[in-house]
Amino acid sequence: MLPPFCYRCSEPLTAGRVCQRCAYTPLALTSIRSPFLMEGPIREAIHQLKYRNLRALAPTLAGLMAEYWTREGLGRFDCLVPVPLHRGRLRERGYNQSELLARGLSKLTGLPVVSGSLVRQRAGLPQARASSAEERRSSVKGAFLARGRGLDDKRVLLVDDVCTTGATLDACARALQEAGAKEILALTLAREV
Repeated sequence: MLPPFCYRCSEPLTAGRVCQRCAYTPLALTSIRSPFLMEGPIREAIHQLKYRNLRALAPTLAGLMAEYWTREGLGRFDCLVPVPLHRGRLRERGYNQSELLARGLSKLTGLPVVSGSLVRQRAGLPQARASSAEERRSSVKGAFLARGRGLDDKRVLLVDDVCTTGATLDACARALQEAGAKEILALTLAREV
């Protein structure tokens, strides 16, 4: 993604370093980073991965994320945590695309994937169907729970396929903070604008 964008949430900006939302209601995340906008071939690739069961795309897409991470110098982390799906959605789809991306990143970086430490405890409106940012935030508020204390003082890279408003990532980060994570940065393949 090309600047200028908010250094916290990656929302495109016309001026300054921080968007109005982050200035008044900061995210629990250190920042959200995405190498691509959700358009063109990346949109098609994500849709193929997510809705057409084309899991073979995950390693290539994870490679693009790893290249971006390295190029941008996003820092050092202790582990990767994929954004979880609700068990009903996971049963329906048969896999979690975010976990596939995290596993691909793990192979390229050597960082462990900590699956199961973060769970989606209630289903909500799919983010793509929510009509407003407020509806998205409301839909995911309290939806995630971190289990165990394995993330105490860890720097976590939270992995997802798409960032729409950042509401899901922020809700995950809040749960991870409650579990003792020291710092959480989110890396998604694409950013919806």
